[in-house]
Amino acid sequence: MAPGFEITGFADEIAPAMDEQIAGLQATGVSWVEVRGVDGVNVLDLTDSQAEKLRSRLDDTDIRVSSIGSPIGKVDVGDDLEDHFRRFGIALQRASQLGCDFVRIFSFYHKDQNPDDVRDVVLEQISRMARAAETAGIVLLHENEKGIYGDSPERCLDLLTHAKSDHFKAAFDPANFVQCGFRPGPAFDLLADHVAYFHIKDAVADTGRVVPAGHGDGDVEQILKWADERGISGFVSVEPHLKADDPEYGGTGAERFAIAVTELRKLLDRLAG
Repeated sequence: MAPGFEITGFADEIAPAMDEQIAGLQATGVSWVEVRGVDGVNVLDLTDSQAEKLRSRLDDTDIRVSSIGSPIGKVDVGDDLEDHFRRFGIALQRASQLGCDFVRIFSFYHKDQNPDDVRDVVLEQISRMARAAETAGIVLLHENEKGIYGDSPERCLDLLTHAKSDHFKAAFDPANFVQCGFRPGPAFDLLADHVAYFHIKDAVADTGRVVPAGHGDGDVEQILKWADERGISGFVSVEPHLKADDPEYGGTGAERFAIAVTELRKLLDRLAG
C-alpha cells in the first residue's frame, strides 16, 4: 500500500446494524470506520449512553473511529441556523466520545439562490464552527457535495482560505466533483494545501454513474499519487455509493463495500510500486 494512507470507510453502507458493519469491516481487513449510521440511527441522534456503548463495542473489536460522518451543513441557509449550530455541538461531542480528531461537515444548500448571494451567511457559519472546533481540539472536514455552496473547487477554496484555521480542512471527494461537472485533477491542484482527508468513490462523467476507485473519471489514482508526492497522508475513506443492481459492481451492501475496498487497495498497491 502507498505510504501514509490508511483505509477507513462508511460502514453503514454495509448494513444498518452495527454488528453487521463490524463484520463487514473485519472481513475486508479494515480497522477504521467513519461513523455515520449506527443501528439505523444517525450518530448525532444517539444518546450519550449509546455513544459510550458504541465506543466500547468498537474497542472490543479493535476498530477505531477516523471521523464523525455528520450531516452538519447539509441544511438550507434559510433554516434555523442557531438550532443547527447547537446540533453541531453534538457532533463535536461525539468526536470526543468516540476518540477521533475529525468531523465531516458541508457548506449549506441554498435552494434557488445564487451562491454569491448566500456567501456571507455561509462564511459566517463556517468561521463560527471552525472557532468552536478549535476550542474543542477537533478538525472539521468540508466535503464538496453537490448543491451546497462549496460544490465547486473555487468556492471550496473560498471557504478554506476565509476560515484561516488549522481546524477547518478539506475532505476531497473526486466523484462529487465529477458529478458537478468539474475535473478532479485541477480541483486537487487548487485545493491540495488544504486537503487532510479523502472520500473515495469514483464516477463516470457522461452518466454520473458511481463506480469503484479507478474505474471512472475521478483521476483517483493520479490524485493520490500527487498527494503522496506532496507529503499529504492520512485517511482514505471508502464511501461506495454503488447500486445494488449495478451489473458490474452490485450485490449486497457487504459485497459492494468489499468491491470498493478491493479496488482501492489495488490502486494503492500500484502507487507503492
